[in-house]
Amino acid sequence: MAEVAYLETLEKVIDEVVAPNAIEIDQNGTFPRAALEALGRVGLLGLITAPEVGGLGQAHRAAALVIERLARECASTAMVTCMQYAGTAVIEKYGPREIREAIAAGKHFTTLAFSEAGSRSHFWAPVSTAVRNNGHVQIDAQKSWATSAGEVDSYVWSSQPMAAEGASTIWLVPGNAAGLKIPAPFNGLGMRGNRSSPVTASEVKIEPAAMLGPDGGGFDIMMSVVLPYFQSMIAAVAIGTMEAATTKTAAHVANSRFAHLNQSIADLPTIRAYIARMRIKTDMARALLMDGIAALEAGREDALLRVLEVKAAAGEAAIEVTDLAMRVCGGAAFRKEVGVERHFRDARAATVMAPTTDALYDFIGKAVCGLPLF
Repeated sequence: MAEVAYLETLEKVIDEVVAPNAIEIDQNGTFPRAALEALGRVGLLGLITAPEVGGLGQAHRAAALVIERLARECASTAMVTCMQYAGTAVIEKYGPREIREAIAAGKHFTTLAFSEAGSRSHFWAPVSTAVRNNGHVQIDAQKSWATSAGEVDSYVWSSQPMAAEGASTIWLVPGNAAGLKIPAPFNGLGMRGNRSSPVTASEVKIEPAAMLGPDGGGFDIMMSVVLPYFQSMIAAVAIGTMEAATTKTAAHVANSRFAHLNQSIADLPTIRAYIARMRIKTDMARALLMDGIAALEAGREDALLRVLEVKAAAGEAAIEVTDLAMRVCGGAAFRKEVGVERHFRDARAATVMAPTTDALYDFIGKAVCGLPLF
């Protein structure tokens, strides 16, 4: 499907389902199930699955464009779709055909389960275990966060290797597996419908065939498959949030007036300067993201550096842009009807989501200085 075609398809879902439900999802913490089902019906949950299994055969660019557009309306919907695509990327390369076909048909919803209580934001170093037990594999873990927890058909799950050398092994764990529990529901500051909750596994039994890739090969899968998708899509969430905040802020100041001066707020040069900063920061982040995707597509030498940069840059810019939105809109920004306070809250997630911005700065510094990342 050509770019214009899948984006036109997306617009219909946004108009009919995503935008009308965005406020309710934020205020009540409702999981955006209706949006996911709508995306599935039109084939967009299978955006990056291969045509041979019924998918659209797209890659990083398409995923980023879809996620950014969703984030302009609802960051929660964008976040759960982002994690669907991140998990799908692994399943598409290593998973069974029947699951790939189900994803392409919009009938299988997945997510990542990497971060753990024991290793915290160091998602590449799980402390959970997987051991053979009477013909099955038993997994035990305390995952600190999994987006869409309790709502998915499967988790793309990391553990320590069973026998091989390496940092981790990746598994496809059924969402309804006996022994999986969610200790507490999500009740967060922003992205309130994304259901990012802890997940524990206690003597969960899965089939040995549920291994995705080789035993001990999890780190390579995380770095080569997951990280490029995840980093670019989280950047896209931040950029979509910035775009929405900038657009709403500009509309607010253009339509709000000083009656005694017969001027709009936008007539003030200081306000226009703030709007200009918001516009520039948003466009700069988008330009870096698109260059990063171009680097991936072309196999450029700086592709890894760009992958590291895009989430850090967009996450920091989103904080700045949404801070300015609150400042420019003044007291009105604290009211729900203006809409910018939702984006202000949603923007906070990117900087603390593993790999955190501080960790990325360290990796980027190492890369620039010619040092090994790990």
